[in-house]
Amino acid sequence: MRGLPTADDYLPGHGDPAYAVRHYDLDLTYAVEGNRLTGQATLSVRVLEATRRLVLDLAHLRVDKVRVTGARLAKHSARSGRVVLTLDDEVAPDTLLTVVVRYSGSPRPVVERHLGDAGWEELTDGVIVAAQPHGSPTWFPCNDRPDDKASYRMTFRVTAGYHVVANGVLREHRRGGSSETWVFEQSEPMATYLATAQIGRYTDWQLLGRPASGTPLRVVAPEDLDEDDYVAAFGRQHEMVEVFERLFGPYPFDGYAVVVTADDLEIPLESQSLSTFGRNLVRGDWDATRLIAHELAHQWFGNAVTLRRWRDIWLHEGFACYSEWLWSQESGGQSADEHARHHHARLAGLDHDLLLSDPGPELMFDDRVYKRGALTLHALRLTVGDEAFFALLRSWVAEHAGGSVVTDDFLAHAGAATGHDVAALLHPWLHETALPDLPA
Repeated sequence: MRGLPTADDYLPGHGDPAYAVRHYDLDLTYAVEGNRLTGQATLSVRVLEATRRLVLDLAHLRVDKVRVTGARLAKHSARSGRVVLTLDDEVAPDTLLTVVVRYSGSPRPVVERHLGDAGWEELTDGVIVAAQPHGSPTWFPCNDRPDDKASYRMTFRVTAGYHVVANGVLREHRRGGSSETWVFEQSEPMATYLATAQIGRYTDWQLLGRPASGTPLRVVAPEDLDEDDYVAAFGRQHEMVEVFERLFGPYPFDGYAVVVTADDLEIPLESQSLSTFGRNLVRGDWDATRLIAHELAHQWFGNAVTLRRWRDIWLHEGFACYSEWLWSQESGGQSADEHARHHHARLAGLDHDLLLSDPGPELMFDDRVYKRGALTLHALRLTVGDEAFFALLRSWVAEHAGGSVVTDDFLAHAGAATGHDVAALLHPWLHETALPDLPA
């Protein structure tokens, strides 16, 4: 039997390189009590390679019906958390298809040996979706590869009394009987792992300030959240947006939302146009504040400009970690250079067995990727100077927003933008395991 495709070797059994999805239209009905999901997903597909087969990723949920427009569907089958669509005849590249999948079941996370669990997960009273890097198939059929970005429309019908927050702009909210309907549109291209739905007994909290650019901000949280904690955590978020817009360029989406769950969370969650924090992370100390900065920075580095393959994760996490240090300096704390030299000394005492440009799936989210990635950027900044460095970051986002990139793209862009041989400068940081010295 013909094996199923893998689009990225860091994530075996996910993604089909034979096609790309241009748009997802998700129509979902969810009963919070009982954890029951019924959905219809309509995928607008463009064929990339001549094929008689399309493979969708869908985990733990039952496929009830499949329909294909633009080609004749011979059969569909479920195999190893995937849906295999076999066509009567081979379709040529650039063929446009519409695939409609009706499905149902009780969603739950998927667990990968090296990556842990991810996906749709029940909270004490609601739902959290943490999909990075392999959890999207737990709630909708998709082509689960980071380089396949699409626009989205998502409709949620949920038990009345529950608030839904998802990617993009809320287009409609209405109540009818025992349910409420929420409709969101994410028009900018989005990778599957960044799609999310947060469901809980939430309310919109009053904003404590707005950025000068007018970027719309929201904070959605439990009504009984402590007000002093809220002010300590998010009282300066509008200033943070202003700083990052100045350093990185305009905020890349229509708005930004923060969701605070009633439950504690070990780490915050990154999604396109929104971030999710546990109640335990709503504090004013540096360990909490840096995470607020980190997740906000991902809107530029990771969500607007997205890696093409998982081995280049430093292009997300190194940039977001460096943004923590930038906010520290801009907000009156330690300088970025002080943070850099502190973490350089700390890394010097750890094992030197990590290759930043290809850490492997086991170390993809190792803290050394974050810190060494940030140090790589600081070494570049110290070499080319502040003016060239921040101009480079702004042009990087401006030219690649909505697209997918690899490390070589950044090196080429940085070299052209600064006039320095950036590839040679950063080679030891990226392609060798020994820790280089920081420039003076």
